[in-house]
Amino acid sequence: MTRALHRPIKRIVVKLGSSQIADFAMKPKVAKLSGLCRQIKELQTQGVEVVLVSSGAIALGMGELGESVRSQELAQLQARAAIGQAALMRLYSILLHKVSLKCGQILLTWDDFDDRTRFLNARHTMEAILKQRVIPIINENDTTSTEEIKFGDNDKLSALVAGLLRADLLVILSDVEGLYGANKKVFNEIKEITPEIEGLAGGTKNTQMARGGMKTKIDAVKIATQARVPCVITSGDIKDVLVRLVNGEAIGTYFIEKVNKELDGETEHEFIRSCFKNCKGG
Repeated sequence: MTRALHRPIKRIVVKLGSSQIADFAMKPKVAKLSGLCRQIKELQTQGVEVVLVSSGAIALGMGELGESVRSQELAQLQARAAIGQAALMRLYSILLHKVSLKCGQILLTWDDFDDRTRFLNARHTMEAILKQRVIPIINENDTTSTEEIKFGDNDKLSALVAGLLRADLLVILSDVEGLYGANKKVFNEIKEITPEIEGLAGGTKNTQMARGGMKTKIDAVKIATQARVPCVITSGDIKDVLVRLVNGEAIGTYFIEKVNKELDGETEHEFIRSCFKNCKGG
């Protein structure tokens, strides 16, 4: 089954949650991530730029220390984020090297979206990395940004990044195949986030690893689609999922972008800045 994408896909932002990075023992899912890197290489040969927004630092930090129970203390979480971020980037560097690719680390806070100078600098830096055919690996700066660990999530961050980079598609990889309706079937396409749609989105049961569940993904979709970036929520376990999505296969739930909002210059930044404030408040 094919899907009519509304534009050519030349740049995608892919969000990976912690459950896509680490198993229940907090060890990296090497085989899955190797497959992801092969897909990134294939997309690059097709002329598609790929940006990763990757969670997993705290989970891998716990794994490095032999832990399986997530601490509730902020300083302990920050320490594990610092340890795990090094392990996360080492993992990506090794796996991407095997397919002749390189990666670069970018750690962001909401302040990078609030201040216009920092906003533009972040965009220019990421675009310069992409011009070198290097894969940007983006994460929250959990080590110093206290509000991120308490309230933030990478679903919203991925939406803000997709808007900042004017991406053609945001793909949120999860452990479910998409948004399920009341009939337990996955929605193929959604044109508008209604209260009924929001009512179908719940939280997560995997509190040791994840923080948001479907609710934060729908919140992220609302941000991205209003910034004129279409989104797909689907399972990271589907074989060659990124390549198949870009090639127009109808996988997961496709959320159509809004077409009635032009965002340029100051208007563009002010829109994303308002989303930043909403994220910070929620």
